Amino acid sequence: MANAYQIIVCGSLVPDPLQTLEPISTPGGPALKNELMLPAALDPWAGHALFEAANLAKQIPGSQVWLVSLGPKAKLQQLMMSVAQKAAFSFVPVEGNAGGFMSSVDCASALVKAIQGIAGLDMGRVLLFGGWESASRGAGSTLQLVGDALGIHDQFMGVDEIKVLEDGSFTVLERVEGACHQESLCAGAPAVLGWATGNLPEPTNNPQVGMVNMRSIMPALQKAVKAEVGLDGVEYVSVSLPKQLRDTRIVKDMPADEIAREIVEWIKK
Repeated sequence: MANAYQIIVCGSLVPDPLQTLEPISTPGGPALKNELMLPAALDPWAGHALFEAANLAKQIPGSQVWLVSLGPKAKLQQLMMSVAQKAAFSFVPVEGNAGGFMSSVDCASALVKAIQGIAGLDMGRVLLFGGWESASRGAGSTLQLVGDALGIHDQFMGVDEIKVLEDGSFTVLERVEGACHQESLCAGAPAVLGWATGNLPEPTNNPQVGMVNMRSIMPALQKAVKAEVGLDGVEYVSVSLPKQLRDTRIVKDMPADEIAREIVEWIKK
């Protein structure tokens, strides 16, 4: 069977999606109104990556999982109170701004330094997991930048499944256009996998796992390294919520062809 993996998951907090998010301009650049007061949740795409990593580690004896997160220390502590019960992992926090307008280059640089500081890391056994997209930055480039900086050139994005074979190689199922998947064969680690939704449900809370995780999470938070993460010279002219457009007309007994014609004309406008 394959050698044990060292699985590093890059994932951080985002504002709870059930909250109303209002962008504002500040002296330091664009931000969200009352951002520090908003409840935090684990980025959904990063959550899938973490659950898949924990599942893979169970299948391959001796494998380890690290969760590397960038964000304000107080918010990370709040986040870990719920995430720690979902899966077993070692926590590597990086204290810094995790706002949705931050530069993916700065974020990647901070994550790379944190990963390189992990004791006993063997790059020949590393699988770098993360979200294919993000509910916060959404740049679609942070994970790839981290992989390039670490010298990992086998990268797969939009991953829904990984199957490890007896010789240590593995197949990867990636999303492509037209609601199809592409199956690739990778010789083995190291590799970068940007996860889509995967195939696993969200694990139920396990208090025992949470207690074990929190024993290492709290000391890790106390030692969290600060990172200077900013806009990297990017200037925003304005930030605002998308405008909602609703144009409803109720008509009876209209032929289907006529309905289709009107819809096409509306779209063209």
